Order: sequence, then structure tokens, then C-alpha cells
Amino acid sequence: MSKLLQINSSLSNDQGQSTQLADFFVSKLIEKKPDTEVKTLDLSKNPLPHLDGERFKALVTPADQRSEGEAAIVAEADELLADIQNASAIVFALPMYNFGIPSVLKSYFDHLARAGVSFKYTENGPVGLLDDKPVYILAARGGVYQGMPADTQTEYMKTFLAFIGLKNVQFIYAEGLNLGEASKEKSLDNARQQVLELVSALG
Repeated sequence: MSKLLQINSSLSNDQGQSTQLADFFVSKLIEKKPDTEVKTLDLSKNPLPHLDGERFKALVTPADQRSEGEAAIVAEADELLADIQNASAIVFALPMYNFGIPSVLKSYFDHLARAGVSFKYTENGPVGLLDDKPVYILAARGGVYQGMPADTQTEYMKTFLAFIGLKNVQFIYAEGLNLGEASKEKSLDNARQQVLELVSALG
């Protein structure tokens, strides 16, 4: 049975274009594979605290030395990693805010990146410790940035995900959504067509 983890981060929640595209992708995948299980993590509705000194200390303190509060922080972070490990594929709904990823998504990533747990350092550099699996990113942008220096999202997402072991990453972009209704509809139609082609090609 296929297990999908969908991660949303739009401030507009279910009305966000990235969320709707991710929902469309997941719905088409379920049509193809009705036994698919989906777990949705909405980081805007349920944001994680930003990483601070207290939370960082908890994540790096040995288990037998943690306070009760530190143990609770680690348990929350462990559950996030378990969601990743238990999924057979991951779907990100990714809006662009001020040329970057949403801060709630950055907080989520900060809780995933844990030395000795999700990655380790070796003589040849860092090695991700999570099992690789397909990652699909539905990226919605108001302007047009793909392939330009202002697109800080694409390489950041690829770099971070590879850092923890997730290297099989595919993007579908919907850009120019704030450049008029015609541009918006054309871009969304193109993104939905890419979704259909991608799902059709999946085994």
C-alpha cells in the first residue's frame, strides 16, 4: 500500500494555489492507486516553533541527560522524521514568499536536520541517513523566477532534501500567478497538465 505525506505551507491554507495543486496531484494519484494512504501536515495551521537555543539544546542532548521538557521536544522532532521514513512518497505544496520558502517550512526543516539521526558527517562530507524516495514539489509563484537568480527555492530544496538523503526530487511550477488572469489560468492549466502526465507515467 502506498503512503503519501503531503506537506502544506501556504498562508492561505486550503485556498493557496500551491495547496490546491498538491491536492490535485494527490487526488489524481488516488484515482490511479485507490489504496493510497495520505497524511497531511499543514505547517501554517499547525506551525512548529522556530529553532531557538532551548530547542537546539534539546535536539543535541543525549537521551539519558534530557529534562522532561527536552524529551518532549525531541519526541515531536522524532515524529516528524518518522512521518518521512514511513512515507513511500512526499508531496510539498510550496508557495514563494519574498523570494524564499515560507518560514514555517524552514522551521520544519530545522527540526529534521539532526546530526547522527537524519545525516552524518564523514571524511567525504555529509551523508543523508533517511531512505530515499520520490519527492514531488508543487511550486506556486506570483512572478516568473524559474531558472533565474531570484529563484532561491529550487536549489535550496534540492540541497536540503539531499542533505538528509532525499535525492529523487521533481518540481512542477505554476508561475506568473499575479501577472493577470490570463497568465494565471495559463500557468495553472500547464501545471495541472504536467501533473496528469507525471501521474500517468508513474508505475
